[in-house]
Amino acid sequence: MKKVIKFLPLWKLLLYIVLAVLLTAVTAQVLIFALYFLETQSSRLADFIELSSSFGLMPFILLCFLPFALFLSFFYLFERQRYMESMLKNMMKEMESIAKGQFDQALTIEDEGVIGELAEKVNQIILQLEEAKAEQKKAAEIKNDLITNVAHDLRSPLTSIVGYLDLINEDRYKSEVELRYYIQIIHQKSHELNKLLNDLFEYTLVQNKEALVNEVPINLEEMMNQLSVQFQFQLKEEGMEMRQHFSFTERPFVMGEGPKLARVFGNLIENAIRYGKEGKYIDLSVKESEELIEIEIANYGQAIPSIDLPYLFERFYRVEKSRSQYTGGSGLGLAIVKSILELHGGQIRAESTLGKTAFVVKLPKKSE
Repeated sequence: MKKVIKFLPLWKLLLYIVLAVLLTAVTAQVLIFALYFLETQSSRLADFIELSSSFGLMPFILLCFLPFALFLSFFYLFERQRYMESMLKNMMKEMESIAKGQFDQALTIEDEGVIGELAEKVNQIILQLEEAKAEQKKAAEIKNDLITNVAHDLRSPLTSIVGYLDLINEDRYKSEVELRYYIQIIHQKSHELNKLLNDLFEYTLVQNKEALVNEVPINLEEMMNQLSVQFQFQLKEEGMEMRQHFSFTERPFVMGEGPKLARVFGNLIENAIRYGKEGKYIDLSVKESEELIEIEIANYGQAIPSIDLPYLFERFYRVEKSRSQYTGGSGLGLAIVKSILELHGGQIRAESTLGKTAFVVKLPKKSE
């Protein structure tokens, strides 16, 4: 009611009150004339009028108030209808703008009734459209970035391979030694291409976010011991040593796919070897809480700048802008790690201070 009254200009509100008063006066006169006329025709009505007169002016006031309220109600209903039509027209104008693609404009909610509910529902649809539009834009940007980065990473080794093959094909080498050197470079670049394509394929698979197919209980203690043996030769070659720190009351079991989790920890250990040579040691720690198992892989090489830490797990992100560091040769290693852990309900974070860089993985413990 308040909104309808506010909708009316003051002069119109006063006009309706004056009209209601005049119509009430006319109605009262007609009723009084009718009562006096009927009083002479009916003795019972005469007795009723005489009884009513004993209450003083109260019956007369009621006789005037009822038609006055009735006329005001009629005017109110008429103006409410106009108010509703005005709101619908405003909504239609706003919806025309929205239909033209202006999703940043929401419908104005001026009523708490059915029209207000309708406007609120439309605003919810607009919000969902905005989110869908943003997601579509983000997906397009991801697709373009992926194509750009893949093209960049493929072009460099392919250029080298084609260039050296042209030299060999045109016999532009001085000796057998130089020929073998060219072949060695081609061999190395072919391996880089193969690794990039494998990483792209695996990244595409884990990005589908599908359920794990071969989910079984995995003993992380055994997996870490196996990985330590697997990297023993590489560690020795780099003059490094892996130290293990296990702290748990029971065997640390998680549910998941063994090959995928082995890829996670294998990637992290490879990174620790590649970038922690200066520190000589890699610390592998496993500890448990009530619901989680925490695995930390730390090296003591050069620290990662704090500005780069939040972006380490994005695809193709490299700390070195020359496109050669921390996410491996393809720039997908840590992105694959994060995606695999999310499939397992886990998470990963990176910590780096002067003298120590650690990747901390958390996985839910297998329930009893």
